[in-house]
Amino acid sequence: MPALPRLYAHPFSSYSQKALVALYENDTPFDYRSLEDPGANAELAALWPIKRFPVLVDGGRTVLEATCVVEYLDRHYPGPVRLIPEDADAALEVRMLDRFFDNYVSTPQQKVVLDRLRHEGQRDPHGVDDARAMLEAAYAWLDRRMDGRTWAVGEAFSLADCAAAPFLFYADWTHPIDPAFRHVRAYRARLLARPSFARAVDEARPYRAYFPLGAPDRD
Repeated sequence: MPALPRLYAHPFSSYSQKALVALYENDTPFDYRSLEDPGANAELAALWPIKRFPVLVDGGRTVLEATCVVEYLDRHYPGPVRLIPEDADAALEVRMLDRFFDNYVSTPQQKVVLDRLRHEGQRDPHGVDDARAMLEAAYAWLDRRMDGRTWAVGEAFSLADCAAAPFLFYADWTHPIDPAFRHVRAYRARLLARPSFARAVDEARPYRAYFPLGAPDRD
């Protein structure tokens, strides 16, 4: 019997959750190497010296970066939920939205959080202000886009939603989504209600003390 694909990930990591949502959407069996385990950390460092995660190992292949992990799973372990549409134009739109959530939601959100981890004299208040402004602009753009949509690209759950779920989750903790952006708030609520992401959120609950800004008493 072939070995299961092995995922190196941390339950509280947004990028790990992006890959986990894809696995949970299709009930894909896998070997979860949680990076709470020092042994798993040592294995990851041997595989990928940069030590960023998630990393998927399947047979002799190592797949880096969450987006590539999701695409690999969709191609090699397809299930009833196809995360990359077969139509080329629809697939391009899904990839475009995936990049939007990575670059304009997750990146500024992480800038704010990581700045808090710096020593007081090394912080970058101007950069944090720019990151918060980017989040506001991203929320405004997304609010217009989500008017009349269920998921990021129409009515089908996709790679783009695997990205949106954890990134909007933590973004709202970091820079709250204004009630005026009602379509974004409703979309975030739908993502939280999705069983695959609800499972990832529940698995991460024991680690909420890790959040540098203080995890809110909600979600």
